[in-house]
Amino acid sequence: MSAEERIVSADAEGPDEQAIEAALRPKRLDDFVGQNRVREQLSLVLRSALKRGRTPDHVLLSGGPGLGKTTLAMIIAAELGKPLRISSGPAIERAGDLAAVLSTLSEGEVLFLDEIHRLARPAEEMLYMAMEDFRVDVVVGKGPGATAIPLDIAPFTLVGATTRAGMLPGPLRDRFGFVAHMDFYEPAELEVIVKRSARLLGVKITEEGAAEVAGRSRGTPRIANRLLRRVRDYAEVRADGVITRELARDALALYEVDERGLDRLDRAVLESLLRKFGGGPVGLSTLAVSVGEEPETVEVVAEPFLVRQGLLARTPRGRIATPAAWAHLGLTPPPNAPLAGTLFDLDDGGDQGTMIK
Repeated sequence: MSAEERIVSADAEGPDEQAIEAALRPKRLDDFVGQNRVREQLSLVLRSALKRGRTPDHVLLSGGPGLGKTTLAMIIAAELGKPLRISSGPAIERAGDLAAVLSTLSEGEVLFLDEIHRLARPAEEMLYMAMEDFRVDVVVGKGPGATAIPLDIAPFTLVGATTRAGMLPGPLRDRFGFVAHMDFYEPAELEVIVKRSARLLGVKITEEGAAEVAGRSRGTPRIANRLLRRVRDYAEVRADGVITRELARDALALYEVDERGLDRLDRAVLESLLRKFGGGPVGLSTLAVSVGEEPETVEVVAEPFLVRQGLLARTPRGRIATPAAWAHLGLTPPPNAPLAGTLFDLDDGGDQGTMIK
């Protein structure tokens, strides 16, 4: 049974979504679609290390969720032929937790720390020495009688991933030999990913159907694969199993994903901003309450995409809708609605309670 057949068979048996997503990940750098500059630079780093017989420099990957940071960490380990250890910043609460992980690494092993900017401060300070000198100091005892015991660890490669590079402390960021930022994908790149995933899942899809799914995927491979699976469900239940442009449109309309990729939460935020607050400015907390979500959910999940699409702007006074937002929802802005030319020059007559936070 081929690798593709195994994936299709596993999918037919109904594994969870994470298992399917893992099966769709590329295993080698040559199979990784998009991020051409990052891929080329990383290839040079890895090949040079292999040629010299040395452990590669530590790697820091930044970018939004779903752009392939975890996949690249897995590929780095595969290209080096070394094991991969996976953990995350929030999971390492104490320096002792990190010491336990580092002390069990084998030579050349790849350690992947997701959301590394959320690493606890004591663990972060221990990581400095581990990254530079491959050594950690384990403190035994408490108070005046405490003793620091130096512990050598095997040379390893740390791959750190962060969605908020600005929150990463400078001393930690400077210890990475290779730093890369993952950009959002172009529709043509996502179309390649959709067609590859469809092939692995045993789904029949036309060129136009793949383009339709890719165009609504918010520039993110993870979302593209998720939408593909939902459109596949629709095609299998309500059609002949073949994903065409028309079928993809009908399926995504059912799942409340519009032609620009906006989902239910995105539209709820826009509609509240336009209909309830006249286009703004309005504060984040107020906007979140109006749609029944937590402020962090609105800020992290909805806002980045809306800003990228030119539908929403953040200003010192609060969030405001752009003319494109009014047009997208088919609404006519009132005469006093903030326009593009006044994003950062709002008068003082507005709501004084609409600060960002």
